[in-house]
Amino acid sequence: MLATTISSAFPVNVAPHFGNEPLSSTTLHCRRTKNPMRLTRGVFPVCEFPSFLPEQVENIKDPFARKLASRIERLPVQVSFLDSCIMTSCVKPEGDSKKSPVLLLHGFDSSCLEWRYTLPLLEQAGLETWAIDILGWGFSDLKCLPPCDVASKRDHLHKFWSSYINRPMTIVGPSLGAAVAIDFAVRYPEAVDKLILVDASVYAEGTGDLAKLPKTLAYAGVSLLKSLPLRLYATSKAFNGLPLNTLFDWTNIGRLHCLLPWWEEATVDFMISGGYNVVAHIGHVW
Repeated sequence: MLATTISSAFPVNVAPHFGNEPLSSTTLHCRRTKNPMRLTRGVFPVCEFPSFLPEQVENIKDPFARKLASRIERLPVQVSFLDSCIMTSCVKPEGDSKKSPVLLLHGFDSSCLEWRYTLPLLEQAGLETWAIDILGWGFSDLKCLPPCDVASKRDHLHKFWSSYINRPMTIVGPSLGAAVAIDFAVRYPEAVDKLILVDASVYAEGTGDLAKLPKTLAYAGVSLLKSLPLRLYATSKAFNGLPLNTLFDWTNIGRLHCLLPWWEEATVDFMISGGYNVVAHIGHVW
């Protein structure tokens, strides 16, 4: 197994050639449906959003985010720690390829919408590309409140792979997604051909003292994590020089999954579980 690390000035959801004005001024007209379709009118897509997405998806202006959101599906994944399936949110490839499939993971507390610019480019290059929401984040149906610790995330990812991909794949993991990728690859080497780690967050030893917080304080911290002011600040620090309307739009994209009713419980469960500590595994995948 070969692991490649990339330290980039551009976060994974930004294609450099878009410059400082990545958004089209054209507003797409989309609606939500239980059976999402993608239609085309002229050069701009007319989207139908899946009904399980928060209704605020309709306020997003970024055409790449709108198009990718319209492609999100929920697939049943039977995990070993529950009797019932978890309806798992993901973006499936539009076509098959003889090349090694590519699985895109996202970073901490995010969703597959991170890949709104990159995924279409990979598909244009002829790659069979999947984007999955890591258990506990994204848009999966978690009404049953499953455990969202590291072991559960790993099992969920493995069951997804064995059910729908089932051949060695290239995993792309940015930030905390790199730790998810390493943890998975060490346990299931037969599932992984290559690792591509982007701005990898793999040297932190779990969530540290946060795991010891009383639940009341943990929920308070998670509530702050979802807040619009904090998200605006984080987005402005990650992307220098964004126009104000783009800053607000990208912030809304980044926190869309936080509006699902089980997000707080899932995030607190991960935080108090101790999180990822893959320092000892790094040498096994290099």
